[in-house]
Amino acid sequence: MKLSYNPPRLVTSVEGVECSGLKCEKGGLGLVKCSGRVAGVFTKNKFRAAPVTVTEEHIADGVLEGIIVNSGNANACTGDEGIKNAKRMAEMFAEKLRCDPKDVAVSSTGVIGLQLDMGWIEEMFEKVYPAIDNSEDSSWKFAKSITTTDAFEKQWGLKVGDAVVAGVAKGAGMIAPNMATMLAYVFTDAKVEELDEMLGNAVARTFNAITVDGDTSTNDTVLFVSTGKKKTDEKRIKKALMRVCSVLAEMIAADGEGATKLMRVFVSGARNDDEAHTAAKTIASSILVKTALFGCDANWGRIIAALGYSGVELNEKITLEVTGCKWSAEEAFGLNYDEYELNDELNNKLKNESKTKIKILERGREVGERERVRKIMEVSEVVEFHVDLGIGEGKGCVVGCDLSHDYVELNSKYTT
Repeated sequence: MKLSYNPPRLVTSVEGVECSGLKCEKGGLGLVKCSGRVAGVFTKNKFRAAPVTVTEEHIADGVLEGIIVNSGNANACTGDEGIKNAKRMAEMFAEKLRCDPKDVAVSSTGVIGLQLDMGWIEEMFEKVYPAIDNSEDSSWKFAKSITTTDAFEKQWGLKVGDAVVAGVAKGAGMIAPNMATMLAYVFTDAKVEELDEMLGNAVARTFNAITVDGDTSTNDTVLFVSTGKKKTDEKRIKKALMRVCSVLAEMIAADGEGATKLMRVFVSGARNDDEAHTAAKTIASSILVKTALFGCDANWGRIIAALGYSGVELNEKITLEVTGCKWSAEEAFGLNYDEYELNDELNNKLKNESKTKIKILERGREVGERERVRKIMEVSEVVEFHVDLGIGEGKGCVVGCDLSHDYVELNSKYTT
């Protein structure tokens, strides 16, 4: 599902950030200059790729000068040679930046189990490095260079007073909470002290709340970099970071391999927020729910069945409402727009403020017309399921997508 969008700001809008990239048939290579402080969140997969191990070690002191990324080869399950190659990538960039290699982050994405072709990496590096600058074109070249099966490049940013918060991401398959098969890099020129806490909170509500196929990648990496050029209220930066991460995360879910629709699952009335998140994740991850969405089948029983095995506290008095709309960045994850309003640039009306919810279940009894729900599913880019468990005050949201024939076709031939 390819989204059309126009980001208010790009990563090269951030003072102190320059980048470029190059994509070819074999893969891509991207470079970012970004001297500043850094925080990171990484995959929970026990088979961690070499660049994840190296980067986590490199950013432990919170200092970063640059990022080097290759696509097409994950450098995962590659043993000591994989570690050596990841470190060599850092050294390569550090030599140009005249910094310690430990101040360079390394990422890879692509096929697992193959050694990197370092001759090719070095050849690409010599082509990309001279093109690094802070132009809009370079930001899109970097975004393109890190893609694999992505249908479109993902970039979003906001102005916050004099500062900017902007990010770029990739991801389309092997997507599940904790995090997704994804790389994401978010930058700000605001001076930020609590980088780790701020990033952790944002990831928990966004990148860790998307799912496409239930698989967790070996290479997941999210970095948040502050170049510290400007002074801005950190509370506003925190809100902007949440907004940017929410938009990038929804772009990844919408770009789920073969996806035709985005799905937002909102659960309220749970015993607590954790149980609400678990319930929403179970619904969004259900193969039967996802295939019903693809086929525009208003089979609410599949949602109830998923709730039944979610492990959360339930009774039979569940209320379910369905609505649909066009995709809008302003509505990502259903975050309250006023809460995240940052400046006049964002002071516009929501595109979908006239959305009408159709109640299909009320306290456990069917009350809606399945045909009306089916029609909503047919014409909408985004389908929202609003589930009220009627037990407590807990609430949560997880974003996913449908599951189509194209997902099976693509993943059955990924390396062939």
